[in-house]
Amino acid sequence: MMEHFSIACLQLNLPKGNNLEVLQNRIRATKQRFPWLDMLVLSELCIDGPATGFAETFPSYAIEQFCLLAKDLNIWLIPGSQFERAGEHVFNTATVINNQGDVVSTYRKVFPFTPYEEGVSAGSEFLVFDCPAGKVGLAICYDLWFPEVARTLVCEGAEVLIYPTLTGTIDRDLETSMAISTAAMNQAYVLTVNAAGLYGNGKSIVVDPQGKVVHLAGENEEIIPVEIDFGLVRRTRERGILTLGQPLKSFRDNQIHWQHLTPEHRQSSALQELGQLKKIK
Repeated sequence: MMEHFSIACLQLNLPKGNNLEVLQNRIRATKQRFPWLDMLVLSELCIDGPATGFAETFPSYAIEQFCLLAKDLNIWLIPGSQFERAGEHVFNTATVINNQGDVVSTYRKVFPFTPYEEGVSAGSEFLVFDCPAGKVGLAICYDLWFPEVARTLVCEGAEVLIYPTLTGTIDRDLETSMAISTAAMNQAYVLTVNAAGLYGNGKSIVVDPQGKVVHLAGENEEIIPVEIDFGLVRRTRERGILTLGQPLKSFRDNQIHWQHLTPEHRQSSALQELGQLKKIK
């Protein structure tokens, strides 16, 4: 089994409106420049921007075009996310496409950025998929703020955690810190791929399973090609971070029943005193 898998994070400055053709061209250019790449990842809502009015039923026209492109270039694609219309609901949905041009699976963002991401329903399922070198977990942007998401993905076997992201606010530095912590706590690679320019302030980050920053981007456009070493993940989980802590094994072996993980307990806990989730005026 191969242990190395090369991924490029595309931190792009995209204009308002439909960006399908721009994205296709940038993907082709990236693969041409770095022909050894196995996967390309784009930022959250990069196709049409953050407006639910662009929601489409899936598979959307853009996803169909990305499937053709993935097959043509022999590359895996995670083309950010797109608003998906499903009956009365709109979801923020990311798609995984393999190098044969097939949709491997889709993921609906479990934690929309409420109360600001209005009119978007929460997904209820997690996604871990197989690539040729190992298992990859997929979540979206604000999901990073909830350690339960990463821990769930890792318990399902994920060795790499990928978060297409769209952050243009002053809390981006907090998210890069969270990416480092998430990597160390879960002994996994963490990649958060943000936009630059109009909608995002960049600072995409790649962290290895020992919590070491492989690359932290600036605020402008960047193409970030990295080689993921699945062997390093497995060795770190076996021997410990810096040959010290083995948190996943400790979590597995601990016998505590975590009551707060049930919806019923959260609704009756001290969290109830926080009041209603709403915009601050």
